[in-house]
Amino acid sequence: MCADAPVRPEVILGVSGGIAAYKACELLRLFTESGHAVTVIPTEAALRFVGEPTWAALSGRPVATGVFDDAHDVPHVQLGRKAELVVVAPATADVMARAVSGRADDLLTATLLTARCPVLFAPAMHTEMWEHPATVDNVATLRRRGAIVAEPASGRLTGADTGKGRLPDPAEIFAFARHLLAGASVGENLRGRHILVTAGGTREAIDPVRYLANRSSGKQGFALARAAAARGAKVTIVAANVSLPVPLGAEVITVESAAQLRSATVEAAAGADAVIMAAAPADFRPASYSDAKIKKDAETTTWSLDLETTVDIAAELGRAKRPGQVLVTFAAETHDAVAHAKAKLAAKNADLMVLNDVSGGKAFGRDDNAVTLLWPDGTSREVALSSKDAIAGAVVDAVAAELRPL
Repeated sequence: MCADAPVRPEVILGVSGGIAAYKACELLRLFTESGHAVTVIPTEAALRFVGEPTWAALSGRPVATGVFDDAHDVPHVQLGRKAELVVVAPATADVMARAVSGRADDLLTATLLTARCPVLFAPAMHTEMWEHPATVDNVATLRRRGAIVAEPASGRLTGADTGKGRLPDPAEIFAFARHLLAGASVGENLRGRHILVTAGGTREAIDPVRYLANRSSGKQGFALARAAAARGAKVTIVAANVSLPVPLGAEVITVESAAQLRSATVEAAAGADAVIMAAAPADFRPASYSDAKIKKDAETTTWSLDLETTVDIAAELGRAKRPGQVLVTFAAETHDAVAHAKAKLAAKNADLMVLNDVSGGKAFGRDDNAVTLLWPDGTSREVALSSKDAIAGAVVDAVAAELRPL
């Protein structure tokens, strides 16, 4: 007797009629290859850009196109009831307008009326359409009703036009969607909260072409931002030298040095309910900066560099912490990790410490991680090796538990 097959999360991918419909093919591939069961519902206009055979081949399922197909099953009701997540990508101004007005003149909008799961709209349109008062009002209405409407990306649009309105990166939509599915039992427990996340590693200039840096990629910080946004929070990221797509639902402030990271973080922390210090700021910086490139002397075989310590940003935030504000710090350690992390937790007046054992090249630049969560009362929790998105979910849930009720 065969073992039961694993239950695959049911996802509806709604595709509306914009040129970015071709990018939804990549999003569909990401869902299916990661084990999700996807039903594609394209609008009639979407089928002018990508044909039905393409959606069927990529999803491995018949494509749902009209309310009168298989009418005996009442498809819009059945699809809406069994869906665990609905993603509309691209979401045109027209589809969002029809969703706001409660129209049900095609299978996609009818299904949106029956779905009771999280709904994510990923807009794509020209800048003028995105900024039009009608679209602005429609987006606000969808968000007020509980739908998640991502901010479109900026970049090349159709023709020679550039500006805000580009479909967010499919990989970023997928990563955000997975957080929505993983957090379905948690819900939007951070709605109304402002979460500040720092990410990446700083660079401390030696001369115009050289700098001191570390191996932090920013992946864990960006995953934390996604997890917080998926739970309804307003999210600000202070990113130091991160080359990753901007997480959906987050505002990014870019910095380079530890001094810049400190300035931006202290300013943003003033209005944040929680600060998650996932960045890796340099502990040292050159004591002096050379305006000209330092030349290598053929007769000199050694060269010394004087260093000075940088400001401890986390400790500064700990001293200035408001009543009710939650501070989360990270410790990357190679030896006596727990002892060092506990000492840092106390010294920085933090509410939660996330310990990374980075010995042997672990954590940095990888897609998975294992951490230990430490609290001031001595409580600890091991989070086994898993994706950085899963680690982020565990940390953000711990933050939500620390926050005082609104």
